[in-house]
Amino acid sequence: MCKFIKHLLTAAVICASASGLARAQDTIIRFDAGSADSDLRGALVNGSLLAAAQRNDTTSAQELVAAARAEYGRLLSILYENGHYGAVVNVFVDGREASALAPLAAAQTVGEIAIRVRPGPVYRFDDLAAGPRVRFSELPQTFAPGEPGGTGAIRAAADAMLLAWRQEGHAKARIADQRIVARHDAQRVDARLVVDPGPKLRFGPVAITGNSDVRTRRIRTIAGLEEGQVYDPDEIARAERRLRRAGSFRSVVVNEAVDIGPDSTLPLEIAVVEQTPRRFGFGAEYSTVEGVRLSGFWLHRNFLGGGERFRIDGEVSGIGGETGGTDYEVGVRYERPATPRADVDLFAELSFGKLDEPDFTSRSTEFTLGFTRYATDELVVNFGLGYVYSEVEDADGRDIFNLLTLPLEATLDRRDNALNPTRGVFFNVAATPFLGLNDSPNGTQTKIDARGYKRFGSERPVTAALRLQFGSLIGPTLDEAPPFYLFY
Repeated sequence: MCKFIKHLLTAAVICASASGLARAQDTIIRFDAGSADSDLRGALVNGSLLAAAQRNDTTSAQELVAAARAEYGRLLSILYENGHYGAVVNVFVDGREASALAPLAAAQTVGEIAIRVRPGPVYRFDDLAAGPRVRFSELPQTFAPGEPGGTGAIRAAADAMLLAWRQEGHAKARIADQRIVARHDAQRVDARLVVDPGPKLRFGPVAITGNSDVRTRRIRTIAGLEEGQVYDPDEIARAERRLRRAGSFRSVVVNEAVDIGPDSTLPLEIAVVEQTPRRFGFGAEYSTVEGVRLSGFWLHRNFLGGGERFRIDGEVSGIGGETGGTDYEVGVRYERPATPRADVDLFAELSFGKLDEPDFTSRSTEFTLGFTRYATDELVVNFGLGYVYSEVEDADGRDIFNLLTLPLEATLDRRDNALNPTRGVFFNVAATPFLGLNDSPNGTQTKIDARGYKRFGSERPVTAALRLQFGSLIGPTLDEAPPFYLFY
């Protein structure tokens, strides 16, 4: 009999829990933003904890009540961010103010939660003071008398001042004092920010952690952070980009020490996570005109232990096509980052190839030794010295070309996304002057590739893209020109 009663009570508890879950799933959440405009309404809904719970299909009544109690602070922070300091926020759980509910009360069911926001007027900046400031530094235009006095604008002003001081070498600049007063009678906001710039610092010792295969000395060289140099946050960001660009690391972070070191120095730590060194890939294409194209590559990201890249590429094309015979090419490329200094990479290329075209057949060998200069984050320049040997057969017979080349290339990429651009421009200019040896001709081949992107519309955006290409060969006549430099 006792066991029967125990099982009966357990079943009743399970039924009650299931009933509470079902009721929680039926909870209605209403949001009333009052006179808020569409932008503020969207910010409130997107930042609402209860709206997030509804999107995530939260069914627990206790979780919903907890979110309701925390909703006040979340919504008020969004309202203050937008300059609404006289706002009123109510959150009702089944008609009762959520703030009045006992925090540990075990709510079994929640039928309806109503959120009511009365944003009130926008308070505007009046009396503002911020400093001391670095000479010629500017505060955001949003931090000015008459502008909406949101906390976001105040925070942006503080960040701008601190960044300016940091760029002057004051790594430990901080906001020493701040006073924000909302005058409700005049609907105005007064703000005062005081900066403590701290001492001017220089880079101290640089520690390296996380590496096992890439040599520590090479990591320091690639990063380019010189001990004794005046502290510059932009230089730290560049060091992280240099290391990521090397390709040997999956993750790179430069950490600044919490405490200032001796002689006004700031110790640094470069924490890296190494990338898998080897990678390979292959591809296959088929065209009814050009036939089958097969390609493959093998890559080593840390060839000699100093972040060097070594890559072998192979390609066979024109199999079964209508554009001549079968072409092939095998190439080897070696790159050594930070040679001779940071932002300059050394590269060497060697390739062998055969072109079986309708008008000619060539067998060529080409070697190039050069440098890649990362002038800015957007501009990359390549220059080098090369040699080309090619045997060409055409309707007029057999020719041999011996050429010294000076390949030059510049790429400017200002697209918002290299793989899916919606705005910006891309320019690539390549010029290859060549000097003929043993009666081979002289000349210059030039190629230009320009692209532009612009997005129209917001709800259903459309991206317009324009591409222009240009090529020329100056110097030799058509009969004397190396056929692999001609345009077909």
